[in-house]
Amino acid sequence: MPQTFTAPAVLLLRVAGLVLAGLALCGALAWWAWSPLGEPDVNEARAQPIPFSHKHHVGDVGLDCRFCHTTVETAASPGLPAAAVCLTCHSQLFADQAVFAPLHQAMDSGVPIAWVHMNRLPDYVYFDHSIHVAKGIACAECHGRVDQQPLAVRSASLQMKWCFACHENAAPKRHLPAQVFDMPPPTLTPQQLEALNRLMKLERTERMTDCSTCHR
Repeated sequence: MPQTFTAPAVLLLRVAGLVLAGLALCGALAWWAWSPLGEPDVNEARAQPIPFSHKHHVGDVGLDCRFCHTTVETAASPGLPAAAVCLTCHSQLFADQAVFAPLHQAMDSGVPIAWVHMNRLPDYVYFDHSIHVAKGIACAECHGRVDQQPLAVRSASLQMKWCFACHENAAPKRHLPAQVFDMPPPTLTPQQLEALNRLMKLERTERMTDCSTCHR
């Protein structure tokens, strides 16, 4: 019995099938990213190894974000506080409290504290904290008023549509360099905002919405 399809036709059908499957997968991922079904829990606290209160440390004590997140201005990751950073204060303050036992265990073992990430992005998304800080995007714009959070929560969905809304119009989110770590950052006058936008003008605005900017 003769073959219904020639060898080149079979190859073409297989290639077409792979292409259609790839397009379907991309479409499903895009739909999930923009759909409310993919919405993560917002404003919901999670248990941490130590019940660290941003409200107390930032709001009451006035601790600067960079004291714990030491690489937020220089690297993609802001960094999480090592036990030695916490013990800068708590080797003296409330040092005998049982709640701080994980700090001493981490120092003795050399194993970092397993903090629970509240704002972890998928592996296929590239996000650089340092460029956002350099362009005047204040911590509160993404993380909310951490100075009012007894326990850290995710303040935004972190979905693609949320990122896009800012990337398409970042000007209202910008602040003076000295205000980036303020809680809350002061509202700029129109004159200040205009001067800031001139200072931090992007070489190519298209890069704000290029796929390769966040998906590398």
